[in-house]
This record gives sequence, structure tokens and C-alpha cells, in this order.
Amino acid sequence: MNDGPNPGESELHRITRRTALAGAGALVTGLAGCAGDASNESTGERSVAVASFFTFYDFARKVADGTPLSVDNLVPTGLHGHGWEPDPSITRDIVDADAFLHVGADFQPWADRAIRTVQDDGADTRLINVREGIELIDLADTLEEEEQVGDGKDPHFWLDPGLAKRSVDNIASGLAEIAPDYESEFDENAEDVRSKLDEIDAEWEAIFDRAERDVVFLAAHNAFEYVAQRYDATIQPLVTNLAADDDVRPADMERAQDTIADNDIRYIGAAVFEPRRPAEQLLDQTAVEAYYPVTPYAGTTEAWNDRGWGYFEIARNVNMETFKIVLDAAEPDSGFDEEWRNFE
Repeated sequence: MNDGPNPGESELHRITRRTALAGAGALVTGLAGCAGDASNESTGERSVAVASFFTFYDFARKVADGTPLSVDNLVPTGLHGHGWEPDPSITRDIVDADAFLHVGADFQPWADRAIRTVQDDGADTRLINVREGIELIDLADTLEEEEQVGDGKDPHFWLDPGLAKRSVDNIASGLAEIAPDYESEFDENAEDVRSKLDEIDAEWEAIFDRAERDVVFLAAHNAFEYVAQRYDATIQPLVTNLAADDDVRPADMERAQDTIADNDIRYIGAAVFEPRRPAEQLLDQTAVEAYYPVTPYAGTTEAWNDRGWGYFEIARNVNMETFKIVLDAAEPDSGFDEEWRNFE
């Protein structure tokens, strides 16, 4: 594409997009009648944005609500967006899209490769870095150099609702670049998402204010330090590096057992999209009575999809309920306990 227009490629682009948007024509037509042409004015087609991570797919679809712009989540249901390695067809989906929402360099290697392809091909896909302008915190000193992102920073900023608001601004600005006729709608929707993040922040604050302990343990990878720092708590992960699929070392289990014993921990969290075996071992080998689910909003399940859950619903119905328990801020809700206690 760098050598000039390629009619065959252009036609493939148009055909692919029409296929992806089958069934959406009625919505586009209805909106076009009251708000002008669809955002891709040169072809009259509906614009498509694809996202590399569940959280930002969810934010983007809320920002795009009520406009002709469609947002798709590239990560399949049931998989964790950090450790996933897709097949090459995903890169084609990105090249064919109007915009690609990603979490910045060094976090998802497959996304970095896709971005290079977009740039090398001269594709007109708008690259939206949701992390742009966000100051990341330092990683733990225990991490090896190859486990770090960039110059040794922790990328999981979206777990801090205050920082997540900046990503919403980046999304709204990026979408306005590909669908400028709907900039006011994007801005209005983004303000609504930011307000919801403020509400989530206040709810988290209330939970930590009621906590009877300030040390909790998660049988999960190192993804919750932003929560710990924002609400002044100590959250000890089982796996201290960033990878969600790395093996647990004997030293990790020894440290976990010591942390549980030293802090008289009865309940722990376990990651929804990571192996459950370490949590089961701690249940058998320590004084832990039960484990409950946590997730860094890196994926979704069939059940959550069926319930229409996004970032906010998962925060309230999964993470907050577990943190109430592991912080001794409240006794387990009976319904939550029945569904999630020592979950499979």
C-alpha cells in the first residue's frame, strides 16, 4: 500500500467491513436521517473500531452509544487479554478497521506486532493508545528486567478509577477523529462514563474504609497494585510478575503460606482467568477457609455476557464483593457465597 493505491485491497476492505456490519443497516439509516451521513463519509459505511482489551472495548462501546460507530472486542470470551496470542487473522481485522484501540507498547506483544503491520502497510486504521498521557507507577523491585513494561512500569492503570477516566478521554478523542460528525455525542457519553468511574471510586473507598485488615492475599498475578496504592492497602499477589499464565514457583507458594500465617488470613482472592490449582493448594495447606473471584477486567465470561456486564457491573458484582470478604469489611453475601465460594 505504500507504493500507491491498490484497488484490490480497497475492495477487500469494503467487502470485509460490509460483512462485519451485516444487519446494522437499519440503525445506520435511522441515525443518518437525524444526524447526517455515517462517519465514513467517502463510502457511506458505518465506522468500525476494534479493541485489544475488554476494559477499553467496554468503555468505547459506551462512548459510542447512540452513534453509527460499532466497537468490537478482539479477545474471545473466556480468555485473559494480557496473555492471549491470536492467530494472524486478527491482524487482518485490525487493518480492515477504522480504528484500533490498544493499551500502549510492551503490554500485548501481538498488538505491538499488529501496529507495526498497520504502519508498514500504510493502512488508514486510526491507532488509539488509551494509555496516552497516563503516568504509570513503578513495578515491584522483585521483577526481572524481561518482565517489565517500558522502563519498569506497571501497566494496569485502569484498576484505578481516577486514571481510567483519562483513558476514556483518549477514547473519545480517537473516535472523534474517525467520526467527527458525532464528536458531541462522544463527549457527552464520555462524561457519563467518567461520572460512573467517580461513583465506582467512592464505592471502593467506602469498602476500604470499613476494612478490618489492611493486608490481603490474591492467588493471582501482579495486577492490583493500583488498587493498593489508591486506597492505602497492601495487596500481596501470588505471582509477582505481570504474566497471567506463568507457572507458580515453589518460592511463590512458600511466600504465600508465610503471608497467610503472619496475617491470620481466612479468605483469599483467586483470579477468574488464571489456573485455580494454587488457590486450591493454599486451601488445603494453610488456614485459609475459602477463596473468591477477582479479575483485572481483562476478559469476560459467557455468564457475564449473558447478564450484560461490563467494567462497572464486574466491579460491583465480582471484585467488590470479594474485597469486602478478604478485607473483613463484611460477611459474605449468601448469594455471592453460594455462586463463588471456592469456584471452579
